[in-house]
This record gives sequence, structure tokens and C-alpha cells, in this order.
Amino acid sequence: MRNLLARYADGMDRVSVFIGQGCSVLLFACIVISAAEVVFRYGFDRPTVWSTELAMTLCASAWVLAVGFVTERNRHISITMLELVVGPRVWRVFRLVQMLIAFGAILVLTMALWKPAMKVLSRTEYSGTALNSIQPTIFKVLIVIGCVLYLAQLVSNVIRWIQHTEKDITGGH
Repeated sequence: MRNLLARYADGMDRVSVFIGQGCSVLLFACIVISAAEVVFRYGFDRPTVWSTELAMTLCASAWVLAVGFVTERNRHISITMLELVVGPRVWRVFRLVQMLIAFGAILVLTMALWKPAMKVLSRTEYSGTALNSIQPTIFKVLIVIGCVLYLAQLVSNVIRWIQHTEKDITGGH
């Protein structure tokens, strides 16, 4: 059983890293689109109706999908001063409590968002802007996907915590 859990944790870590690194392409595309908008707007006096909404969609998508990667690396915002005050043993317990609270909160969020996400898959929602993109549909589905990735990575992190192979703050073992 221990080997199976370790294999799950290793596999989930690889999935999180792959998706997280893949999201860098979305952020790069956002930079290119934003730079193009600056050229169109100020160089040619021809602002676009699509660049802001597309840049927002790309950045938000990367942010939502990269949550597993951030969790795998233990790079969420934390109060490191508290770690120094309480010591490594207590901090380790705090980490477990944090992961369990996060799991519960994200599970509730996922359950709350599930029905709206399934609804937009059968009836596409549009933004109502000049571009009138399907941004609301994309976000409602991506947030649920991001929540599932976060939950799966939290399980991986708890497995590592139980097996005493938790990754340190630098991302190594």
C-alpha cells in the first residue's frame, strides 16, 4: 500500500509540474498580446477590442491551472516568521493542518462550482463585451478543473507528509 501511495504522489507531482510549466506558454502569449496592443493602440492609433479580454483569459487560465504546481512546490504564501518561532516539529504539524483545511475548503468550493460548470457545458455563456467571447464558460469549467488538480496535489502532499518525504521550501526532497 505504501508503494502504491508513493507512486500516486510521484505521478501527481509529475502531472502538476507538467501542467504548471505548460502554463508558462499562456503567460508568454499574454505578454505578446499585451505588447501587440500597445503597438496597435499607440503606434497605429488602432486599439483592439479583443486583446484585454484575451490577455485576462490567458492569465487567469494559467493562474487557475498552475495551482497544483504551486502546491507541489510548497510555494503558497506562508508566514515564514511563524516557522522560525515555533520550530520544525510544530511547523510540520501546522503544515498538515493547513493541508487538511485547504482540502476541506477546496472540496466545498468544488462542490459549489460543479453544477454551474456542468450547466455552461450544455449552454454556452458569453461575456457581453465587444468581443463577446465565451470567457465565462471557460472560467467556470477551468476553475473546477483547477480545484480538482489542487485537491489531487494536496492528497499527494499529505501522502508525502505521512511518509516523511515532504518536499522542503526549495522544491527538493
